[in-house]
Amino acid sequence: MSRPIRPLTARARRAPTWFALFQSQAAAARPLREQICATIRGAIQSGRVQHGERLPASRTLAADLEVSRITAEAAYAQLEAEGYVRRRVGDGTFVDVAVRADSGAPARRAPRRAAAPAGWSRRGTEIVRGGGCNDPRETLAFSAGFPDLAEFPLDIWKRLMGRRLRGDGAASLGYGDPAGEPVLRAAIARYLAQSRGVQCTPDQVLVLTSSQQALQMVATMLTDPADTVWIEDPGYRGARTALAAMGARLTPVPVDGEGLVPPGPRSGPRPRLIYVTPSHQYPTGVTLSLARRLQLLEDAAKRGSWIVEDDYDSEFQYDARPLPAMQGLDGGERVIYVGTFTKVLFPSLRLAYLVLPMALVRGFVTARTAHDGHTARLPQLVTADFMEEGHFAAHVRRMRRLYHQRRDLLLSEIRGRLDPWCRPIGAGAGLQLTVALPPGREPALTRAAASLGVATPGIAGLFGSRARMDGWSLGFAALRDEAIVEGVRRLARLTPH
Repeated sequence: MSRPIRPLTARARRAPTWFALFQSQAAAARPLREQICATIRGAIQSGRVQHGERLPASRTLAADLEVSRITAEAAYAQLEAEGYVRRRVGDGTFVDVAVRADSGAPARRAPRRAAAPAGWSRRGTEIVRGGGCNDPRETLAFSAGFPDLAEFPLDIWKRLMGRRLRGDGAASLGYGDPAGEPVLRAAIARYLAQSRGVQCTPDQVLVLTSSQQALQMVATMLTDPADTVWIEDPGYRGARTALAAMGARLTPVPVDGEGLVPPGPRSGPRPRLIYVTPSHQYPTGVTLSLARRLQLLEDAAKRGSWIVEDDYDSEFQYDARPLPAMQGLDGGERVIYVGTFTKVLFPSLRLAYLVLPMALVRGFVTARTAHDGHTARLPQLVTADFMEEGHFAAHVRRMRRLYHQRRDLLLSEIRGRLDPWCRPIGAGAGLQLTVALPPGREPALTRAAASLGVATPGIAGLFGSRARMDGWSLGFAALRDEAIVEGVRRLARLTPH
């Protein structure tokens, strides 16, 4: 669409002064997205909009300029890819370049991982520099890691919640057990024993609000500054952030077709922790082989190291029966197991859990009382009922079938429209599918995709060493068939070379 942006609405005219930038937009044979991008670029370059200034939400921008939300999102995505703005989930969109006073030209882009202001701790600085963990808030093609919330059995959930409120009344609103509600810990222990081969009692389960909180607690309780931690390369940014914030020395360990490659016996200092995603390595999608699992367990026992097993989406395996959890291979002596309900139920539930070796339980529960006390009781009780009455298992089975079908459709579309420059490499499980791109082309292709209104989360930034691979992690679970087909159709317009 190439009509000029219409005059601003009355509400926009009363809005902050930067809206006036659009009042002088001349008609041009350019798409609306590019008109928005050009206006904001010009305002930044001229100094009318300053570094650090907050821009309106895309929903507000779309309403006030009378354009679609997709157009506004695509404009912001392109400006972010070009380095003009930065976006923080839950916080907003901000100008991310300064202007040189001598020439009016944009100065060098301020680093995304900006240094902390005076007074922040070293740990605070590491958190800011790590960039945080930006979970998707909308089901755009192909935002990664989003379940299909429209398919959640909400009527069943409302019925169970109402029953709990009627039965327990005000008792469910009070303070809870720091370790988690006993009925939920028992349900989790039974479920993990049946589905993942985890060996534990309910006393070993610690209920938390997120897997990120779990990783932060592990980093806090088990690492000191300068401790060595082995971490997959490429790997999950949230784990890297949590561990680096504690001052740990991260040792990137390469990943191949069998998962993490265990370093040899002369590989340097003893690792205090070994972080792995064995069932579905993030982001490559490979599975850690049984031989590698046994070797890591042997290494951990000899070195006195803890293994952190992040089993973040083990429920969604499509092509083969998953191997049992590493935790069950050694009885949980050296393995700390991390699980979450975020992807399998819904993100705002805010429930995750640790399965701890018995030697760590008391200390972690004490730490929980010092951090945030306990997890909200009512969601725990409803989740326990949901599991005990069979709704959880039924929901997992149904969503596995649905996601499998969507995964197959995305694979077919990629192979039919994007081959050979976009090659699937990690497709056997999970809510997203990893693809490899031509070397060195990820930034340009990502910017081009954003200009077409397609989100393509990159993986090159997930490497901690100089070795890297260009690629995308394409989310498909929350997308209807037509959205998958249209998203790939748009990507087919790109020029890979």
